[in-house]
Amino acid sequence: MTTLPTLFISHGAPTFALEPGLAGAQLRALGEALGKPRAIVVVSPHWMTRGVEVGAAAQPETVHDFGGFSPALYQMRYPAPGAPEVAHRVAAVLGDAGIEASLAERQGLDHGAWVPLLHLYPDADVPVIQVSLPAGLDGNEAYALGAALAPLAEEGVLVIGSGSLTHNLYEFRAGTASEAAYAREFSLWIRQRVLSDDREGLIHALERAPHAQRAHPTAEHFLPLLVALGAARHTLPATVLDGGIRHGVLAMESYVLGRELVLEASEAIA
Repeated sequence: MTTLPTLFISHGAPTFALEPGLAGAQLRALGEALGKPRAIVVVSPHWMTRGVEVGAAAQPETVHDFGGFSPALYQMRYPAPGAPEVAHRVAAVLGDAGIEASLAERQGLDHGAWVPLLHLYPDADVPVIQVSLPAGLDGNEAYALGAALAPLAEEGVLVIGSGSLTHNLYEFRAGTASEAAYAREFSLWIRQRVLSDDREGLIHALERAPHAQRAHPTAEHFLPLLVALGAARHTLPATVLDGGIRHGVLAMESYVLGRELVLEASEAIA
């Protein structure tokens, strides 16, 4: 079985479900290029726990963990099945790496999982297992969590870190009519290190990258990139999906780690 690449996806605001734009079209093209994996394992900052938990529901619910948006958003469902047997395997590979994990048999899919998957695999016909992001992780620990998941890529399981390449909620809520230069500068710095496989630089990016504190006042939306990085035994070649910057400050850049793809995607009209 061919080893799958790993993905980092910027999921942006919950409205990404209704307003796919270029990033949504790119994910649709990516799903078509990759084909259907045996299952998907996704780590999102919207399910944070003390220790590591693995979603083991046979039919995970769609969780609408946000407020103040269009009623249409709360009516959306992503009815992908779960895969309890794969969840047990995920817990096992984590245990093999010395990371104790418990099974959460009633956990649904938060919007960091289902919103990007809505575009990547719109038919919701690939089983999805969500793994929690433990609170308080540093960069090295997030990378180690991903490295523990790496064997799954050789078993037909697609590992995804879902976060946001920039994530300043204060500025997002304040609103802006123009693109913030810092978001683009931070994104380009990260892109350069992804394309040069500078893992050490990425692990310490929030200490070294330009505008890092402004791009990420808190780390949780950046850490899934490090999880994806750790899960990729080979990050090169890599594919960049530049989805632009939405709402002035949310960089929608995503990465395919371990495979070079040429994707043809035109922006969808929301």
